[in-house]
Amino acid sequence: MIAKPVRFRDELKDFFVFLRRPNLSRLRASRRAGNAVQAEWFAALPLKRLLCWALCLWAINMALFGPLAASVAGATGAQHKLDLSNLPWLQALIWAPIVEELVFRYGLRRPLQFLWLGPIVVVCLFSGPVWYSIALVALLVFLLMQPALSSMPLHGSTTATGWRLWWQRLSGKQAMPMKVARWYVRYFGWVMYLSTIAFACLHLYNFNFGNGPWLLLPLLVLPQLVTGLVLSWMRVRRGIAAAMALHAIFNSGPLLLVWVIVSTLPEQML
Repeated sequence: MIAKPVRFRDELKDFFVFLRRPNLSRLRASRRAGNAVQAEWFAALPLKRLLCWALCLWAINMALFGPLAASVAGATGAQHKLDLSNLPWLQALIWAPIVEELVFRYGLRRPLQFLWLGPIVVVCLFSGPVWYSIALVALLVFLLMQPALSSMPLHGSTTATGWRLWWQRLSGKQAMPMKVARWYVRYFGWVMYLSTIAFACLHLYNFNFGNGPWLLLPLLVLPQLVTGLVLSWMRVRRGIAAAMALHAIFNSGPLLLVWVIVSTLPEQML
């Protein structure tokens, strides 16, 4: 019996179910991708489906959350730090999708692995795209996406076995203790929502603040909060590579819009 393809409306329905009761199950397409590491990085990435999600997020943000954030910015005197004369294309389309997904969403499925990975990528996040952090992130991604790590046979000398066990711990292959796994599954929703809130709050750094009421400032990052929820669903259901790809596509929309406005309007009007 041939399984029915997962339609966009099926994914949309599953997303709202995920918001009510977050869980760690994958979509059928991702479950057929091979071992766990292959499912993380090499599962099929349907560009059309990613564009559908990006279009939904752009529409919601332009119609609802964008105008609300603009109103709050006016009321609080907050100004975006974006330099219109030097748009950060590489940072928005490559650096941020990779590093922010590693920091805020990679650990959703790999909590043990994130114990060593998290501090490193957090340092890279706050260092910015300088040469040493770029090199370190590239090395980390290269190591994380090695599917061979998930199927290394444990045989041979004691030394070789020790090294392979060490690699299993680093790659997240080694299973959690049952008690810890049950606890994590039970409280996964809290982890997911807290990581999404932290992701949204990070984007407050993009603003210079005036003397307005501070209680309104979280409304400035409502677009990032909603986007973070979709990216969390994408990461859990389709893998980290899909979340990175959607993150990059989503960032390209506002940046392209700003570029068109900057290129079209006379310089004195900006």
